[in-house]
Amino acid sequence: MPLTLDKDKQWLEGVRCLRSPNCDARPVGCEIELLIVHGISLPPGRYGGPYIDQLFTNTLDPAEHPYFAEIAALRVSSHLLIDRAGRPSQYVPFPLRAWHAGESAFRGRQACNDFSIGIELEGCDARPYAPVQYAMLAESIKALQKGWPVLKKDRIVAHSEVAPGRKTDPGPAFDWAYFFSLID
Repeated sequence: MPLTLDKDKQWLEGVRCLRSPNCDARPVGCEIELLIVHGISLPPGRYGGPYIDQLFTNTLDPAEHPYFAEIAALRVSSHLLIDRAGRPSQYVPFPLRAWHAGESAFRGRQACNDFSIGIELEGCDARPYAPVQYAMLAESIKALQKGWPVLKKDRIVAHSEVAPGRKTDPGPAFDWAYFFSLID
């Protein structure tokens, strides 16, 4: 069954929901006009476990892994995460600003969090993403395009594209041609 947005365009129906406190109101007059694809794994290069949920809900234990000591104090979130098995989780309602892109710009416009939706894929730059992740990403975007028709192919970008030199995700292992073939 395809994913659908609820009537208020806040949540994808039937998707696991875990609220992140790391969000706020979008600036007045800012509309959703961009979708940013990210890649994340915690610890880096490892999949599974509760760590991404914990990072997005400010409950990551800095003593559990040396890398966690570096990032546990960050206040970050994303609207959606798609894990390696293709299961989506939503952390922030779409009308709110999730804190996913950081210092960023798209076509000369600064602060991409203000006008974007962020979707994280559990993965890393150098390893292929799972086919089920591509399928769920495409299904999620098709549902979002019904709420925000402006989210066409030219407005779906990599984190590295809006934060060049600072970010590399989702990395060269992400197959953009294959992904775009799923949403055409």
